[in-house]
Amino acid sequence: MIDHTFVICAYGQSPYLATCIQSLQRQEMASSIIMVTSTENDYIHRLAYQYGIPLFCHEEGGLGKDWNFGLRCAQTGFVTLAHQDDVYLKHYLSQLMTLFLNHPEGLIAFSDYGEIRSGQFVAPNINLKIKKMMLAAMAVHPSGKPLRRRILGFGNPICCPSVTYNRNKTGDIAFEETMKTNADWAMWDKLSRMDGEFLYCPEILMGHRIHSESATSDTIDSHVRSQEDLQMLSAFWPKPVAKVIEAVYKKSEEAN
Repeated sequence: MIDHTFVICAYGQSPYLATCIQSLQRQEMASSIIMVTSTENDYIHRLAYQYGIPLFCHEEGGLGKDWNFGLRCAQTGFVTLAHQDDVYLKHYLSQLMTLFLNHPEGLIAFSDYGEIRSGQFVAPNINLKIKKMMLAAMAVHPSGKPLRRRILGFGNPICCPSVTYNRNKTGDIAFEETMKTNADWAMWDKLSRMDGEFLYCPEILMGHRIHSESATSDTIDSHVRSQEDLQMLSAFWPKPVAKVIEAVYKKSEEAN
């Protein structure tokens, strides 16, 4: 078994959790799998027991806190934070670990992804096509700090559940725990300042499920996303410029 852990971040009673677990257990490269939750319940306990997955519980919930807890629970050098609603194609792990093998200075590795709506992979919308172009541009110079920071200054093209972290390189760097939706973008901001490479696989290796009950949809509906988008863009641009970019970015995210 390789030096990698899938950390399933579970909460509530997601009807897609078992499908996510199955996709991880079907990976062509064997890996450790654990589950973490801040919403302990019989449903999550039952599925963890059914699939033989160690379950770790904590009481301080929240996006960044859940992810940080998951990173702390993993005992391997490489970690993927798997979202409970998503599915991972069987080549996901082998492809990304091959990237790390060929690029030992990699900080993170991530793949292209498809959206799942109503149980089916759907054709890429304009938003996904733009993100794909941003990722392709970033891949031109994987270790280039100015390039990746400039790209991140126009939005967040990296799908968080598609990312595997090289903790041997990133160390104890943690997610921002005050953010409700952009903890991942804030993490890319931190990592973009570090020496090392952002490794991108252009193949679709996982499916990101979009549905009305998802945390992403909730934050967009409550306008939290717009507030945090402006906060992140202001980390890259003067406030007046950030406001203009945020207005454009908001329209693209409404596709969710």
